[in-house]
Amino acid sequence: MSTIAMNQMAFGTTARADRAPAVHLRLTRRGRVVLTSLAAVPLVIGALVFAINGGSAVATGQVASTSFDYVTVEPGQSLWQLAETVAPSADIRDVVADIVHLNRLESTNLQPGQKIAIPTQYSH
Repeated sequence: MSTIAMNQMAFGTTARADRAPAVHLRLTRRGRVVLTSLAAVPLVIGALVFAINGGSAVATGQVASTSFDYVTVEPGQSLWQLAETVAPSADIRDVVADIVHLNRLESTNLQPGQKIAIPTQYSH
């Protein structure tokens, strides 16, 4: 043996060649960004899936029925006059709004001969 190895054995310090020195992990800025991104991607995907599917309505076997009657517009008749005719006791603004919504009208202008759906709650 060499004198260095014998001196180390005599003092109780042995150098082992099979043990690697302890290495501490250093995480760089780029490594933190990558690690954070890898952790965040499943969370973002889960949130998107929940947002897309979470608000969906559950279909039932029941059919919602809306009943209404049709009225033919006379020459010179306005939507306001029609609303007063079909529902004299109701608030005319509400009747006009319901008729516009039901018929998907873009304006309150009517054409003679036009068929307008009236909710049955207002029809006689």
